[in-house]
Amino acid sequence: MKIWFHTLEKKTVQLSRKVLFIMRTMPLLVLATLLGLGVPSWAWYPSDTGDSYFPEKNPAPIIGHNKYTNIDPESTLIDLAYEAGLGYDSLANANPDVDPWMPSKNQDILLPYATIFPWKAKPGILINIAECRLYYLWREGGKLRIRIYPIGIGQEGWESPSGTFFIANKARNPTWVAPASIRRERPDEPAVIPPGPDNPLGGYWMGLSIKGYGIHGTHKPLGVGRQVSHGCIRLYPNDISDLFPRVAVKTPVTMVYQPVKVGLRDNKLWAEIHPDNRNTGINVKDEISRQSSLLGWKNVIDWKRVESEINLCSGVPFVISSDSSSPATGSPSPATGSPSPGTYEEPPAPQQEKPYYEELY
Repeated sequence: MKIWFHTLEKKTVQLSRKVLFIMRTMPLLVLATLLGLGVPSWAWYPSDTGDSYFPEKNPAPIIGHNKYTNIDPESTLIDLAYEAGLGYDSLANANPDVDPWMPSKNQDILLPYATIFPWKAKPGILINIAECRLYYLWREGGKLRIRIYPIGIGQEGWESPSGTFFIANKARNPTWVAPASIRRERPDEPAVIPPGPDNPLGGYWMGLSIKGYGIHGTHKPLGVGRQVSHGCIRLYPNDISDLFPRVAVKTPVTMVYQPVKVGLRDNKLWAEIHPDNRNTGINVKDEISRQSSLLGWKNVIDWKRVESEINLCSGVPFVISSDSSSPATGSPSPATGSPSPGTYEEPPAPQQEKPYYEELY
Protein backbone atom coordinates (compact mmCIF):
# COMPACT_ATOMS: atom_id res chain seq x y z
CA MET A 1 0.00 0.00 0.00
CA LYS A 2 2.84 2.36 0.85
CA ILE A 3 4.46 1.68 -2.53
CA TRP A 4 1.15 2.29 -4.31
CA PHE A 5 0.71 5.69 -2.63
CA HIS A 6 4.31 6.62 -3.47
CA THR A 7 3.75 5.77 -7.14
CA LEU A 8 0.48 7.73 -7.20
CA GLU A 9 2.14 10.71 -5.54
CA LYS A 10 4.97 10.66 -8.09
CA LYS A 11 2.58 10.50 -11.04
CA THR A 12 0.52 13.36 -9.57
CA VAL A 13 3.64 15.50 -9.23
CA GLN A 14 4.64 14.62 -12.81
CA LEU A 15 1.22 15.67 -14.13
CA SER A 16 1.31 18.86 -12.10
CA ARG A 17 4.72 19.72 -13.49
CA LYS A 18 3.53 19.15 -17.04
CA VAL A 19 0.55 21.45 -16.58
CA LEU A 20 2.58 24.08 -14.77
CA PHE A 21 5.30 23.82 -17.39
CA ILE A 22 2.89 24.51 -20.24
CA MET A 23 1.25 27.40 -18.38
CA ARG A 24 4.59 28.81 -17.34
CA THR A 25 6.53 28.56 -20.57
CA MET A 26 4.14 29.52 -23.35
CA PRO A 27 3.70 33.22 -22.50
CA LEU A 28 7.18 33.59 -21.05
CA LEU A 29 8.93 32.17 -24.09
CA VAL A 30 7.37 34.80 -26.31
CA LEU A 31 8.38 37.53 -23.88
CA ALA A 32 11.87 36.11 -23.45
CA THR A 33 12.35 35.94 -27.19
CA LEU A 34 11.30 39.56 -27.60
CA LEU A 35 13.48 40.81 -24.76
CA GLY A 36 16.41 38.45 -25.34
CA LEU A 37 16.09 37.16 -21.76
CA GLY A 38 16.33 33.60 -20.53
CA VAL A 39 17.17 32.17 -23.94
CA PRO A 40 20.47 30.78 -25.23
CA SER A 41 22.58 33.26 -27.23
CA TRP A 42 22.82 30.53 -29.84
CA ALA A 43 22.23 26.81 -30.16
CA TRP A 44 24.55 26.05 -33.06
CA TYR A 45 27.72 24.10 -32.33
CA PRO A 46 30.63 23.40 -32.18
CA SER A 47 31.23 26.77 -30.52
CA ASP A 48 34.99 26.15 -30.33
CA THR A 49 36.57 27.45 -33.54
CA GLY A 50 39.11 24.62 -33.69
CA ASP A 51 36.37 22.00 -33.66
CA SER A 52 34.50 23.72 -36.49
CA TYR A 53 37.08 22.93 -39.19
CA PHE A 54 36.14 19.90 -41.26
CA PRO A 55 38.98 17.36 -41.63
CA GLU A 56 38.92 17.08 -45.41
CA LYS A 57 40.75 13.76 -45.60
CA ASN A 58 38.12 12.12 -43.44
CA PRO A 59 34.76 11.77 -45.24
CA ALA A 60 32.85 10.86 -42.05
CA PRO A 61 34.43 12.47 -38.99
CA ILE A 62 32.90 13.02 -35.57
CA ILE A 63 32.23 16.73 -35.14
CA GLY A 64 32.13 18.24 -31.64
CA HIS A 65 32.44 16.73 -28.17
CA ASN A 66 29.84 15.55 -25.71
CA LYS A 67 29.54 17.28 -22.33
CA TYR A 68 27.94 16.53 -18.99
CA THR A 69 25.92 18.80 -16.74
CA ASN A 70 23.73 18.68 -13.64
CA ILE A 71 20.11 19.62 -13.98
CA ASP A 72 18.16 21.74 -11.56
CA PRO A 73 15.67 19.40 -9.83
CA GLU A 74 12.93 21.95 -10.54
CA SER A 75 13.66 21.80 -14.28
CA THR A 76 12.70 19.29 -16.96
CA LEU A 77 14.60 17.91 -19.94
CA ILE A 78 12.59 20.27 -22.15
CA ASP A 79 13.92 23.19 -20.11
CA LEU A 80 17.47 21.87 -20.38
CA ALA A 81 17.25 21.18 -24.12
CA TYR A 82 16.30 24.80 -24.75
CA GLU A 83 18.94 26.16 -22.37
CA ALA A 84 21.69 23.91 -23.77
CA GLY A 85 20.79 24.57 -27.41
CA LEU A 86 19.87 20.98 -28.21
CA GLY A 87 16.80 19.33 -29.67
CA TYR A 88 14.55 17.71 -27.08
CA ASP A 89 14.42 14.26 -28.71
CA SER A 90 18.22 14.17 -29.04
CA LEU A 91 18.63 15.01 -25.36
CA ALA A 92 15.99 12.53 -24.21
CA ASN A 93 17.34 9.69 -26.37
CA ALA A 94 20.86 10.29 -25.05
CA ASN A 95 19.60 10.02 -21.47
CA PRO A 96 17.16 7.08 -21.46
CA ASP A 97 17.43 6.56 -17.68
CA VAL A 98 16.43 10.14 -16.86
CA ASP A 99 12.81 10.97 -16.10
CA PRO A 100 12.17 13.88 -18.49
CA TRP A 101 9.66 15.49 -16.09
CA MET A 102 11.26 14.64 -12.72
CA PRO A 103 15.03 14.21 -13.11
CA SER A 104 16.83 13.14 -9.95
CA LYS A 105 18.63 15.77 -7.91
CA ASN A 106 22.22 16.34 -9.10
CA GLN A 107 21.80 13.67 -11.77
CA ASP A 108 24.45 13.80 -14.51
CA ILE A 109 22.95 14.61 -17.89
CA LEU A 110 24.77 13.89 -21.15
CA LEU A 111 24.64 16.78 -23.62
CA PRO A 112 24.97 15.11 -27.06
CA TYR A 113 27.03 17.64 -29.01
CA ALA A 114 29.19 15.01 -30.74
CA THR A 115 27.85 13.68 -34.02
CA ILE A 116 29.11 11.75 -37.02
CA PHE A 117 28.88 13.80 -40.18
CA PRO A 118 26.81 12.08 -42.87
CA TRP A 119 28.67 11.02 -46.00
CA LYS A 120 29.98 13.38 -48.71
CA ALA A 121 30.67 16.82 -47.25
CA LYS A 122 30.39 19.81 -49.56
CA PRO A 123 29.57 23.49 -49.06
CA GLY A 124 25.89 24.22 -48.56
CA ILE A 125 23.17 22.89 -46.30
CA LEU A 126 22.76 19.23 -45.37
CA ILE A 127 19.73 18.20 -43.31
CA ASN A 128 19.49 14.75 -41.76
CA ILE A 129 15.81 14.39 -40.95
CA ALA A 130 16.38 11.27 -38.85
CA GLU A 131 18.54 13.11 -36.30
CA CYS A 132 16.84 16.54 -36.43
CA ARG A 133 20.07 18.35 -37.34
CA LEU A 134 20.98 20.88 -40.00
CA TYR A 135 24.62 21.05 -41.10
CA TYR A 136 25.87 24.23 -42.75
CA LEU A 137 29.28 24.07 -44.46
CA TRP A 138 31.28 26.89 -46.01
CA ARG A 139 34.83 27.71 -47.11
CA GLU A 140 36.90 30.09 -45.03
CA GLY A 141 40.61 30.71 -45.54
CA GLY A 142 40.81 27.76 -47.90
CA LYS A 143 39.35 25.37 -45.31
CA LEU A 144 35.93 23.85 -44.92
CA ARG A 145 34.05 24.87 -41.77
CA ILE A 146 30.83 23.57 -40.26
CA ARG A 147 28.02 24.67 -37.98
CA ILE A 148 25.33 22.34 -36.69
CA TYR A 149 21.83 23.51 -35.76
CA PRO A 150 19.07 21.51 -34.01
CA ILE A 151 15.82 21.59 -35.98
CA GLY A 152 12.15 20.73 -35.79
CA ILE A 153 10.81 18.56 -38.63
CA GLY A 154 7.53 17.40 -40.13
CA GLN A 155 5.09 15.40 -38.03
CA GLU A 156 3.55 12.09 -39.08
CA GLY A 157 1.48 12.62 -42.19
CA TRP A 158 3.36 15.85 -42.95
CA GLU A 159 6.86 14.41 -43.28
CA SER A 160 9.71 16.66 -44.37
CA PRO A 161 10.83 15.69 -47.90
CA SER A 162 14.10 14.05 -48.87
CA GLY A 163 15.99 15.13 -51.96
CA THR A 164 18.29 17.74 -53.46
CA PHE A 165 16.97 21.29 -53.54
CA PHE A 166 18.24 24.88 -53.27
CA ILE A 167 17.30 28.11 -51.51
CA ALA A 168 14.81 29.78 -53.86
CA ASN A 169 13.91 32.92 -51.89
CA LYS A 170 14.49 34.67 -48.59
CA ALA A 171 12.56 37.12 -46.43
CA ARG A 172 12.95 38.92 -43.12
CA ASN A 173 9.83 39.41 -41.00
CA PRO A 174 7.60 37.41 -43.36
CA THR A 175 3.81 37.49 -43.34
CA TRP A 176 2.34 34.02 -43.09
CA VAL A 177 -0.62 33.14 -45.31
CA ALA A 178 -2.19 29.83 -44.35
CA PRO A 179 -2.54 27.39 -47.26
CA ALA A 180 -5.92 25.77 -47.90
CA SER A 181 -4.91 22.50 -46.21
CA ILE A 182 -4.20 24.22 -42.89
CA ARG A 183 -7.29 26.43 -43.16
CA ARG A 184 -9.35 23.24 -43.41
CA GLU A 185 -7.52 21.77 -40.45
CA ARG A 186 -7.81 24.93 -38.32
CA PRO A 187 -10.84 26.88 -39.55
CA ASP A 188 -10.97 29.07 -36.42
CA GLU A 189 -7.41 30.37 -36.76
CA PRO A 190 -6.41 33.47 -38.78
CA ALA A 191 -5.76 32.93 -42.47
CA VAL A 192 -3.08 35.64 -42.47
CA ILE A 193 -0.63 36.39 -39.66
CA PRO A 194 1.58 39.49 -39.98
CA PRO A 195 5.15 39.71 -38.67
CA GLY A 196 5.32 39.52 -34.89
CA PRO A 197 5.46 37.13 -31.92
CA ASP A 198 2.49 35.05 -33.14
CA ASN A 199 3.90 34.39 -36.62
CA PRO A 200 4.59 30.65 -37.13
CA LEU A 201 7.56 31.49 -39.40
CA GLY A 202 9.31 33.54 -36.75
CA GLY A 203 11.48 36.38 -38.00
CA TYR A 204 13.08 34.73 -41.04
CA TRP A 205 12.09 32.57 -44.00
CA MET A 206 14.23 30.72 -46.57
CA GLY A 207 12.04 29.04 -49.17
CA LEU A 208 13.18 25.84 -50.86
CA SER A 209 12.94 25.06 -54.55
CA ILE A 210 10.26 22.48 -53.72
CA LYS A 211 7.00 24.41 -53.38
CA GLY A 212 5.49 24.65 -49.93
CA TYR A 213 8.61 23.96 -47.90
CA GLY A 214 11.21 26.14 -46.30
CA ILE A 215 13.65 26.73 -43.45
CA HIS A 216 12.45 29.29 -40.92
CA GLY A 217 12.24 30.43 -37.32
CA THR A 218 9.36 29.72 -34.98
CA HIS A 219 7.17 31.25 -32.32
CA LYS A 220 7.17 27.89 -30.50
CA PRO A 221 10.84 27.11 -29.82
CA LEU A 222 10.00 24.10 -27.63
CA GLY A 223 9.15 22.24 -30.84
CA VAL A 224 12.76 22.34 -32.05
CA GLY A 225 14.24 18.85 -32.06
CA ARG A 226 10.85 17.21 -32.46
CA GLN A 227 8.40 16.11 -35.18
CA VAL A 228 5.97 19.00 -34.95
CA SER A 229 5.81 20.95 -38.22
CA HIS A 230 3.79 20.53 -41.42
CA GLY A 231 6.97 19.58 -43.28
CA CYS A 232 9.13 22.69 -42.96
CA ILE A 233 12.36 22.95 -41.01
CA ARG A 234 12.18 25.02 -37.82
CA LEU A 235 15.16 26.56 -36.02
CA TYR A 236 15.50 28.29 -32.67
CA PRO A 237 14.99 32.06 -33.12
CA ASN A 238 18.62 32.93 -32.44
CA ASP A 239 19.84 30.14 -34.73
CA ILE A 240 17.82 31.24 -37.74
CA SER A 241 19.05 34.80 -37.21
CA ASP A 242 22.61 33.43 -37.32
CA LEU A 243 22.07 31.19 -40.36
CA PHE A 244 19.93 33.55 -42.46
CA PRO A 245 22.64 36.09 -43.44
CA ARG A 246 25.14 33.32 -44.16
CA VAL A 247 22.99 31.60 -46.76
CA ALA A 248 22.51 33.05 -50.25
CA VAL A 249 19.76 32.29 -52.74
CA LYS A 250 20.74 29.27 -54.87
CA THR A 251 22.66 27.67 -51.95
CA PRO A 252 22.28 23.89 -52.38
CA VAL A 253 20.18 22.05 -49.81
CA THR A 254 20.37 18.27 -49.45
CA MET A 255 17.81 16.54 -47.24
CA VAL A 256 18.38 12.90 -46.27
CA TYR A 257 16.86 10.39 -43.90
CA GLN A 258 19.81 8.53 -42.38
CA PRO A 259 19.20 7.04 -38.90
CA VAL A 260 22.43 5.00 -38.97
CA LYS A 261 25.84 6.63 -39.45
CA VAL A 262 29.39 5.28 -39.36
CA GLY A 263 32.49 7.42 -38.93
CA LEU A 264 36.15 7.61 -37.97
CA ARG A 265 38.01 9.22 -35.09
CA ASP A 266 41.38 8.40 -33.49
CA ASN A 267 41.84 5.51 -35.95
CA LYS A 268 38.74 3.84 -34.53
CA LEU A 269 35.44 3.03 -36.17
CA TRP A 270 32.36 4.61 -34.62
CA ALA A 271 28.62 4.24 -35.17
CA GLU A 272 25.62 6.40 -34.31
CA ILE A 273 22.09 4.98 -34.29
CA HIS A 274 18.92 7.07 -34.15
CA PRO A 275 15.32 5.81 -33.88
CA ASP A 276 13.79 4.87 -37.22
CA ASN A 277 10.70 7.02 -36.76
CA ARG A 278 9.55 6.39 -40.31
CA ASN A 279 9.64 2.61 -39.81
CA THR A 280 11.66 2.02 -42.97
CA GLY A 281 12.73 -1.41 -41.76
CA ILE A 282 16.42 -0.57 -42.11
CA ASN A 283 18.76 -3.43 -41.17
CA VAL A 284 21.23 -1.71 -38.85
CA LYS A 285 23.97 -4.32 -39.17
CA ASP A 286 23.78 -4.37 -42.95
CA GLU A 287 23.91 -0.57 -43.04
CA ILE A 288 26.93 -0.47 -40.72
CA SER A 289 28.67 -3.04 -42.89
CA ARG A 290 27.89 -1.04 -46.03
CA GLN A 291 29.15 2.25 -44.66
CA SER A 292 32.22 0.62 -43.11
CA SER A 293 33.10 -0.82 -46.50
CA LEU A 294 32.75 2.60 -48.13
CA LEU A 295 35.20 3.97 -45.55
CA GLY A 296 37.67 1.22 -46.41
CA TRP A 297 37.51 -0.36 -42.94
CA LYS A 298 39.19 -3.79 -42.92
CA ASN A 299 39.38 -4.57 -39.20
CA VAL A 300 37.03 -6.37 -36.81
CA ILE A 301 33.66 -4.84 -35.84
CA ASP A 302 32.31 -5.38 -32.32
CA TRP A 303 28.83 -6.64 -33.24
CA LYS A 304 27.86 -7.31 -29.60
CA ARG A 305 28.38 -3.63 -28.88
CA VAL A 306 26.26 -2.79 -31.93
CA GLU A 307 23.45 -5.08 -30.76
CA SER A 308 23.31 -3.45 -27.35
CA GLU A 309 23.04 0.00 -28.92
CA ILE A 310 20.33 -1.09 -31.39
CA ASN A 311 18.02 -1.51 -28.41
CA LEU A 312 18.80 2.01 -27.18
CA CYS A 313 19.00 4.13 -30.36
CA SER A 314 20.60 6.83 -28.22
CA GLY A 315 21.94 8.88 -31.15
CA VAL A 316 25.31 9.09 -29.35
CA PRO A 317 28.48 8.01 -31.24
CA PHE A 318 30.10 4.86 -29.82
CA VAL A 319 33.19 2.82 -30.71
CA ILE A 320 32.52 -0.40 -32.66
CA SER A 321 36.09 -1.36 -33.59
CA SER A 322 37.11 -2.49 -30.09
CA ASP A 323 35.67 -3.27 -26.66
CA SER A 324 35.88 0.43 -25.74
CA SER A 325 32.65 2.28 -25.10
CA SER A 326 34.14 5.68 -24.31
CA PRO A 327 32.33 8.86 -25.42
CA ALA A 328 33.40 10.75 -28.52
CA THR A 329 36.57 12.57 -27.49
CA GLY A 330 39.84 13.49 -29.15
CA SER A 331 40.66 14.71 -32.63
CA PRO A 332 39.52 13.15 -35.91
CA SER A 333 42.09 11.03 -37.73
CA PRO A 334 42.29 11.04 -41.55
CA ALA A 335 41.13 8.02 -43.48
CA THR A 336 43.61 6.81 -46.06
CA GLY A 337 42.46 7.14 -49.64
CA SER A 338 39.08 8.68 -48.78
CA PRO A 339 37.50 11.11 -51.23
CA SER A 340 37.80 14.85 -50.78
CA PRO A 341 34.65 16.90 -50.17
CA GLY A 342 34.96 18.66 -53.50
CA THR A 343 35.63 22.19 -54.62
CA TYR A 344 33.79 25.28 -53.51
CA GLU A 345 31.96 27.68 -55.77
CA GLU A 346 30.98 31.11 -54.43
CA PRO A 347 27.17 31.41 -54.28
CA PRO A 348 25.48 34.17 -56.28
CA ALA A 349 24.29 37.35 -54.59
CA PRO A 350 20.88 37.04 -52.89
CA GLN A 351 17.85 37.89 -54.99
CA GLN A 352 15.27 40.47 -53.97
CA GLU A 353 13.27 39.26 -51.01
CA LYS A 354 9.52 38.75 -51.34
CA PRO A 355 7.09 40.20 -48.78
CA TYR A 356 5.12 37.09 -47.77
CA TYR A 357 4.60 33.41 -48.50
CA GLU A 358 1.73 31.00 -48.58
CA GLU A 359 3.59 28.00 -47.31
CA LEU A 360 3.34 25.13 -44.90
CA TYR A 361 5.28 25.46 -41.68
